[in-house]
Amino acid sequence: MEEIKRVLIALQTSDEHGVALPLDWKPGEKVIVPPPKTVEAMEEREKSSYEMVDFYLAKREL
Repeated sequence: MEEIKRVLIALQTSDEHGVALPLDWKPGEKVIVPPPKTVEAMEEREKSSYEMVDFYLAKREL
């Protein structure tokens, strides 16, 4: 039952904030920001406070 609850919360969070969630995500952990669509968006992202894993993969706290 706990896993069902966790999955429902994860789906609601993803839908509400427009983000992706890593495997076994729990509330309070970082979420994955969608990749940039333009070079300008990528450059802006590099200046942000996101945790950059790669130029297309960034994480942030909600």
